[in-house]
Amino acid sequence: MNSPKNEIPLLLGSLLITGGILAAGYWWFMGGRSGSNVSGQSTELSEGSKNLVASEAGGKANFIQAKNAGVAAVSRKQNVEAVTQFSKALQISSNAPETKIYFNNAKIGNSTAFKIAVAVPIQSDLNGSLEILRGVAQAQEEVNKVGGINGVPLKVVIADDAGKTENAVQVAQDLSKDEQVLGVVGHYASDASIAAAKVYDAAKLVSISPVSTSTKLTKLSPYFFRTVPSDYVSARALADYALQKLQRKQAVVFFNSQSGYSQSLKDEFATAMSLGGGSVVQEVDLSAADFSAAKALDQSAGADLIMLAANTGTLDRALQVVQSNPKKLPILGGDDVYAPKTLEVGRQQALGMVVAVPWHIDANPQAKFAQTSRRMWGAAVNWRTALAYDAAQSLITALKTGSNRIGVRDALVANGFQAVGGSGAVRFLPSGDRNAGIQLVQVVAGKKSGFGFDFTPVKK
Repeated sequence: MNSPKNEIPLLLGSLLITGGILAAGYWWFMGGRSGSNVSGQSTELSEGSKNLVASEAGGKANFIQAKNAGVAAVSRKQNVEAVTQFSKALQISSNAPETKIYFNNAKIGNSTAFKIAVAVPIQSDLNGSLEILRGVAQAQEEVNKVGGINGVPLKVVIADDAGKTENAVQVAQDLSKDEQVLGVVGHYASDASIAAAKVYDAAKLVSISPVSTSTKLTKLSPYFFRTVPSDYVSARALADYALQKLQRKQAVVFFNSQSGYSQSLKDEFATAMSLGGGSVVQEVDLSAADFSAAKALDQSAGADLIMLAANTGTLDRALQVVQSNPKKLPILGGDDVYAPKTLEVGRQQALGMVVAVPWHIDANPQAKFAQTSRRMWGAAVNWRTALAYDAAQSLITALKTGSNRIGVRDALVANGFQAVGGSGAVRFLPSGDRNAGIQLVQVVAGKKSGFGFDFTPVKK
């Protein structure tokens, strides 16, 4: 991809935080260094001495006061006070992953620790960033509670690449220079992961993306891995559903020509349709200046199916397509369409839409990760959190046998490597891709999200 009752409320909480609004009952979801890249944008890294997430816990004043006090204590190297203040903040609101990571780091203080980083686009996608941080924070807390990795605790650096390729390169350079950083969870957008991979490769630093799905990342670098299946897998699942279940063969695809992820998904879907006896009869660029959903649908007279290969930045335009679907053609979508906004805006017009995601908590609600994460965050998490947890667990498992950068990479590619992830066992192919499948989910009428509609697993 290029994003405490159910995973959609969890997403919604962050969405409302972004707008500075708190909706009761709904949740969504290197210390203090900064640098600047060629565009003049600042890149932010922090182990606890800087707030990268401007607002957590819905902007509660007492939470913010305690968290800020903890950050200030870290800046003064007063780790005991930092632990006290971060603990106070988490007692007010436990669903605050940046604070949870800072709390865990402060407990380690100046003691010897293994260090990994997590790179997320906080400035451009707060919702998705919090989801990723939640997975990493959970993995960190779990391993440290049982004594760490071979007796050594795990410290996490948070980096904000703002979702920009130039920022991602700068973040990768900053992390590569810190020899204590032994692995990176990230990046988020496929384009950012592609740009950063070259830097990590030169530094022999492993990065494991939980969300970057572009096929261009396959075999890109011996130091790049991902816990999310590539677009090859999701596109084929969607094409198979269209051809076999829906009996539809002529698709109009909406995509963003400026997004590597979107182009990758579009191309893979077209290939899969063709191999199955169908075809893509029209491609529509959501990023075009003269884009019109109604006009595009009027001009796709031969289509009997809509495929939304939108990325996060073009989701609003993709939802215009959903609303402008007078013929009620069946709609399919990639994982970036999996968002609360789809339910809120699409509503009746989105009913029946099928979206491909790597994991859904309702597919196996009794699984250990599903139950543990629900207790930790007071909510059901979504696939981005689960796969970020998987990425962090992969690094943790690798660090048990490899205590330096090359050792981590060697462990990941060793015969028999397996990490216990939230979405299942994690194993990597020689290409760096994960050997895993896809879960199709469908929009149905329901009450879990608060919008009157929910995503639920498609029955096989």
